[in-house]
Amino acid sequence: MDLIFAEASPPGRGGVSVIRLSGAGARAMLERFAGRVPEPRKAVLRLIRDGDEQLDQALVIWFEAGSSFTGEEVAELQLHGVPVVVRRVSAALQAAGCRQAEAGEFTRRAYVNGRMDLAAVEGLGDLLEAETEAQRKLALQNASGGLSRKVETWRQMLIRAGALIEVSVDFADEDVPDDVPNEVFHILHQLRSEFSGEIDGFHAAEHLRKGFEVAVIGPPNAGKSSLINRIAQREVALVSDIAGTTRDIIELRIDLKGLAVTLLDTAGLRESDDQIEAMGVDRARNRALTADLRLHLSSTGQVDDSLWSDGDIAVTTKADLAAQNTGMAISSVTGAGINQLLDELYERLSLRVSGAGLVSRQRQLSAIRDARDTLQQVDDLPPEILAELIRQTAVSLDRLLGRIGAEEYLDVIFSSFCIGK
Repeated sequence: MDLIFAEASPPGRGGVSVIRLSGAGARAMLERFAGRVPEPRKAVLRLIRDGDEQLDQALVIWFEAGSSFTGEEVAELQLHGVPVVVRRVSAALQAAGCRQAEAGEFTRRAYVNGRMDLAAVEGLGDLLEAETEAQRKLALQNASGGLSRKVETWRQMLIRAGALIEVSVDFADEDVPDDVPNEVFHILHQLRSEFSGEIDGFHAAEHLRKGFEVAVIGPPNAGKSSLINRIAQREVALVSDIAGTTRDIIELRIDLKGLAVTLLDTAGLRESDDQIEAMGVDRARNRALTADLRLHLSSTGQVDDSLWSDGDIAVTTKADLAAQNTGMAISSVTGAGINQLLDELYERLSLRVSGAGLVSRQRQLSAIRDARDTLQQVDDLPPEILAELIRQTAVSLDRLLGRIGAEEYLDVIFSSFCIGK
């Protein structure tokens, strides 16, 4: 593979800018620019030179092949965090034969060199995009091998069951314990149950990873945009006494006690002769129907029955103008009731992620569902058929980790990574 390099820290001014090199020849390149290579994994201060020209003074770190993130020779230059320094060092590296890395190329090399499996790669991608504490925890579990370790445990159980079957076939005439077949069925039933548990927890884990959509709906001038602005603590949506001000859907992404939630400010629900407003109302209805939950706002506490679903919240607005309020009542002017509304929203959404497992992507779900379905009917089958079912199940688990059949996913997965990662 080519010797590649990239800035591994965010571009711009800062305390430190890190340039990472990976590939055969990284040690020689480090010697060329920084002189004597330090001991592996020990940071040493060096002058960075391009011939007779001094480029910077930096900490340099060297990683041997087999003990780095990518599995290749890796060198890091911790430069002063000045864009002009990074540009000059980058130009010198390119002139010396280094190639600028593509998005996700470092992680892709880690995968190709067996340093990470595909489940861990996907977890790392989720970690890089995490916005909330719940997303961070789930992503870190998978990035550090949580799902991979679970799959390896399942593989060892399959190996045990397969070995027992081989014993029953190859030594059928020998003195084999009678409980061998029973242990095989016990293992396969346990695996099927654990697969089903991960499948059942998929939608909760997917919601943790992607977040929830909550549609704020109601008639014109119900206070939808005012609520969005109050939660954002800035003017996200245009507020006016003129009915029909909101035409398109406005999105506000918030961190709700660790849950990623996108609030959707929608057009006021009413019949309208205005073609543009009518299109906005249609969009509002369609988006509300696909949202995970709806906040039904009105000054009277009424809801649109055609859009109501279990788990939705009816909210009475403009509580500061009402003599008496019942139920969930808020005022976007004074802020009364809004914290209670957000608490209630969190409680309802958190119930939907309480059973989250580690499988959070459709690709992973497909592989584990195939594994579960393969073991759906195992009772009273002859050993030869059981052995084939175990082999098929192992293939599905290998696919989950990207050991086979992953080619069609690789470009999509790694293209979402930043350059330098």
